Amino acid sequence: MSDVLLIAIYAAFGVAGLLTVWRIILGPSILDRAVASDVLLTLVMCALGAEMAVNGHTRTLPVLLIVAAVGVFGSISIARFVARRDGEGR
Repeated sequence: MSDVLLIAIYAAFGVAGLLTVWRIILGPSILDRAVASDVLLTLVMCALGAEMAVNGHTRTLPVLLIVAAVGVFGSISIARFVARRDGEGR
């Protein structure tokens, strides 16, 4: 039963991931790409959390925390970059 559930979860997250990568590639602005990359990191975190819940372990918890930290620091750096670029244009 857990194998079928994992396949369904991975299929749903896979389709969502492909659509998110499509938005990263075609996004008209850097902010669209930044939001899509945050969504992609969130999808990775959700897939890891679902795998932990289905299999009943916590071995991938450190990976989950690292992915969350990368997402936060990435968002902060993009926000600083966009704010600096907007400040130069004025």
